[in-house]
Amino acid sequence: MDRPGRIMTEAAQAYSFSRRAFVLGTAQAGVGLMLAGRMAWLSIAQNEKYNLLSESNRVNTTMIPPRRGWLIDRHGMPIANNRTDFRVDIIPDRLEDKDRVLELLRRILKLDDEAMNRIRLDLEHAAGFQPVQVAERLDWERFAAVSVRLPELPGVQPTRGFARFYPAGPAVAHLTGYVGTPTAEQFKATHDQLLVTPGFKLGKDGLEKMLEPYLRGKPGAKRVEVTARGKVVAELATRPDTPGRNIRLTIDAGLQEYAARRLGTNSGSAVVLDCRTGETLAMVSMPAYDPNSFSDGISHLEWSMLSENDHVPLMNKVTQGLYPPGSTVKPMNGLALLEAGVGANDRVLCTGAMRVGTGVFHCHKRGGHGALNLKGAIEQSCDIYFYEMIRRMGYDRIAPIARMVGLGQKFDLPLSTQRYGTVPDAAWKLKKYKTKWTVADGLNASIGQGYVLANPLQLAVMAARLASGRHLQPSMLAHQVHLDAPALPVASEHLAIVRDAMFGVVNQGGTGGAARMLVPGVSLAAKTGTAQVRRITMAERRMGVLKNGQLPFKLRDHALLVCFAPADNPRYAAAVVLEHNGHTVRNLDAPLIGRDIMTYLFDRDRALASLAEGELTWGGDIATRMRAEEAAYRAAHAPQPAAAATKTDAGAATDAPAVEAATNVSDAQAEAMATRETDPEDAGDPNP
Repeated sequence: MDRPGRIMTEAAQAYSFSRRAFVLGTAQAGVGLMLAGRMAWLSIAQNEKYNLLSESNRVNTTMIPPRRGWLIDRHGMPIANNRTDFRVDIIPDRLEDKDRVLELLRRILKLDDEAMNRIRLDLEHAAGFQPVQVAERLDWERFAAVSVRLPELPGVQPTRGFARFYPAGPAVAHLTGYVGTPTAEQFKATHDQLLVTPGFKLGKDGLEKMLEPYLRGKPGAKRVEVTARGKVVAELATRPDTPGRNIRLTIDAGLQEYAARRLGTNSGSAVVLDCRTGETLAMVSMPAYDPNSFSDGISHLEWSMLSENDHVPLMNKVTQGLYPPGSTVKPMNGLALLEAGVGANDRVLCTGAMRVGTGVFHCHKRGGHGALNLKGAIEQSCDIYFYEMIRRMGYDRIAPIARMVGLGQKFDLPLSTQRYGTVPDAAWKLKKYKTKWTVADGLNASIGQGYVLANPLQLAVMAARLASGRHLQPSMLAHQVHLDAPALPVASEHLAIVRDAMFGVVNQGGTGGAARMLVPGVSLAAKTGTAQVRRITMAERRMGVLKNGQLPFKLRDHALLVCFAPADNPRYAAAVVLEHNGHTVRNLDAPLIGRDIMTYLFDRDRALASLAEGELTWGGDIATRMRAEEAAYRAAHAPQPAAAATKTDAGAATDAPAVEAATNVSDAQAEAMATRETDPEDAGDPNP
């Protein structure tokens, strides 16, 4: 059945129209409110954001790297400072038409082929956001020539700032370390824009690395108004950077440089301490690299040259080198014997050899010294005396005194690398080797061989504590000097006996007569030492022990000296350790080096005169020798152009593979020498 159609009345039509008009009006009002809200959000809440975006189209803002704080010596002389630097970098991400830009830079900056090869190679390997150095330390004319042509050089960034400079160069390399460009990994870890700012460098090694939070400072910002094409219209207000803190060290810059030069061609180190306060006056490891070169950006060629050098210039031998201390520990051993009840006048007959069980332990003097008391044994560096006394008393009576005077100790210093060595005893050997301590272990340790290992800093602390009678703590920062050190818990008369014996080593016919000072009224007290790095078999002893001059460099003995002066009122103490020196050249041996370093502190002119005379025979000063070595290396290796590229993946010098390899070899040698009780016939100190 059909339904009747719906009848549309006038009222129904009016209602339907009103309803539709309401819905449409509501929708329009909602859209209007949304637009009004969005406009309010953009104009009020987002006002700052869009102002900044608008400003960034008109204003180019560049971060200004902060000036690093200086490292200054105890007298206010700069050890690491800053100098004005005009430099040009390329930001790879912004570079357009590379070949045209590089050719234009070549003409403007007058770059040679080697520089251009280096830039191209660096661009190939750089991260897109990582600045690539084109040139630094430019004169104003060339810097200005690049600046006025920036619209033609997209991606080129000229910067006026400050470059790190080390006035003493290699003499302070292992003390200060150096600064360098941050790596891509460092930026990705922090996303700190300062790390990719052209010209910014941070501490990579040494004090520069350890004191980075204090030295860095805060960046500034340079603002310039530019056109849409990037052309500079005007310079706007610049926010200045905040420089880092200046750090005063306890180091004497003059002494530091002198000691570095006086080490000559040796592979070695020297440390000088103030006997009153423990302040470190010099801490030198040679040979070294030039920190200025590292800060500029070292090439693959230079890195290879340093890595392949058998004197390991990348290694900080003061804190990373571990050596058998040899006879330098005999004064300390003497103090321990006195504290254990041995009388100062108790004598031992030295016949040149001593049989223990099936083995024979030798003295460095084949015919023997005859009957000696403690003072005579230290002066003549008699091995048999210490063999016999420590065989009677046991080395466990010596080890606590060794630790008390600084051996095996870690010091609170701003150094990233410290190896602490070993002061062995029965408990230590049982824990490490699961075997018992033997008589042979004690005899080897009694002459500073076997398991005993120390770094040069520890030896200097030992000398300073014996000289002062106080538990001095070494320091490097002027605001962290450890004053009022407590007295050592030993009898003062025992210390006096040991000091008198060390005086006799130099001044009363002992083994260190070459170290006698020529400064009127000042005498030196010292102890010389020799440390073997190879085993001397009985067969070789029968045929005649080979002289160090007949051996390859790496098989020669180490030469050591610990000393203090003036002997009657100690003011300074020092340690000199020369790797594989073998006592082969008199004016490059430890006694004369120690004498001259101490002389510098009392009579500078006399010391400088001695140095000038010596350098004539060593091939010139440090810089001259380094230039000659580089020229010889280049001639021998004929490097490919790629060798000029900047090495961007190099870590800290002291963490380099070459350093790790050298320490592994040294550790293996020490292990071989320490376990020589399996064939004790070869034992003995070949030299005093």
